Amino acid sequence: MPASPSTARAINDRHALRLLQQEGPLTAGQLKQLTGLSRPTVADLVERLTAAGLIAVVGEAGEQRRGPNAKVYGIVADRAHLAALDVRTEGVSVAVADLVGRVLAEASVPITGDMGTGPAVEQAVALVERVVKEADADRLHTVGIGAPGLIDPASGELRDSSGLPEWHRRLVAALQERLPEAGVSVENETNLAALAEQRDGVARDRDTFVLLWLGHGTGAAVVLDGALRRGASGGTGEIGFLPVPGTTTLPSATDCEGGFHGLAASTAVVELAAAHGVPAEPGQEPSAVGVVRAAVGVVRAAVDQVRGGESGGSRSAGGLEASRPEGPGETPGPASEDEVPPSATPAARFLDALADRLAVGVASVVAILDPGCVVLGGEVGQTGGEELAGRVRDRIARMTPLPTEVRTTTLGGGAVLRGALLTARDRAQEELFAPGERPIRRW
Repeated sequence: MPASPSTARAINDRHALRLLQQEGPLTAGQLKQLTGLSRPTVADLVERLTAAGLIAVVGEAGEQRRGPNAKVYGIVADRAHLAALDVRTEGVSVAVADLVGRVLAEASVPITGDMGTGPAVEQAVALVERVVKEADADRLHTVGIGAPGLIDPASGELRDSSGLPEWHRRLVAALQERLPEAGVSVENETNLAALAEQRDGVARDRDTFVLLWLGHGTGAAVVLDGALRRGASGGTGEIGFLPVPGTTTLPSATDCEGGFHGLAASTAVVELAAAHGVPAEPGQEPSAVGVVRAAVGVVRAAVDQVRGGESGGSRSAGGLEASRPEGPGETPGPASEDEVPPSATPAARFLDALADRLAVGVASVVAILDPGCVVLGGEVGQTGGEELAGRVRDRIARMTPLPTEVRTTTLGGGAVLRGALLTARDRAQEELFAPGERPIRRW
């Protein structure tokens, strides 16, 4: 059954707007070429979208040719403003952007565990209001929030999870009350990070992959055939509860310390580093707030030491071989028995041990899902770089017959905020680009 004229117009309009979002400003001729529509049809949709205030003339093209210049059309970016929040155990980050996703202002604020629920919520809301003012935005159309914990797939609400601050749930309700005209939605932080990696990061060429989040805690996001999978209860990717060897107990319904979390969360990473002679630097000692910084610090120190050691040696078929520094009139020779190859340094042993732990979780995911690609995300994953990813890759190749790439995030801890912004932009455009069609919001 063919589409009605009004439906066809709506489809054409949305297609043109998506192209303007993806490609940037275009002429009517370029829209005709990219859409395959006739010239009169393109002229009609340009007129409709201009009258609706969705696009406007932003310049001219063809200054170098004879005849009249072609008008260049672009999305009216200030038609709507969006906010993205990255809600962590230790604080909140906020970014405000326009309709095309250009960030206009952003800021962060720490929230300590002893602050109390009410003051914590008020401080977070005040940060949102301050960033909105700095962005010179009159009001917010859409707010996207990334938070740890389970999201109810039916209601879209952040479920009450043990171990997470109460102010997380209260913040969502407070924003809905303070911003009644805005659509407020919340998504699991690791899922948003995976969305960002798929759209703007290291997984842009992958329709199927798993993101392993390594930050304050652990998490995983599963993307299969281009779609994010949440599971029946919204718990897909709760890898922290995965029972693994190496812990002293089993995880429970309310505590993941006996699971993969107990091996790979920031506290465990810092303790593992200390056990291998890579202590946290002064000022980075682990605490409830600073444990991620401490974990990043020890991993960075280990990576730097390993890189420094490798740069002083040569790689041979048998592995790394250290060489003595050359003195005046001397020729380079092999390392003496007293010299320690880079692979035997405390830093390298620490990275090896950390890779052993991560490989246990990655191998379990690979055996069940066969994603073909695993991204090491979060602050710790980014800091580990290829030195850590390569070690995990080598172990997975020995542990499973399924070919699996192991990549390092290009977005790091900023992936959550980026994913929240992309989600908010998509929802705003979905509503504004389809006049008369109000989609059901996820609250």
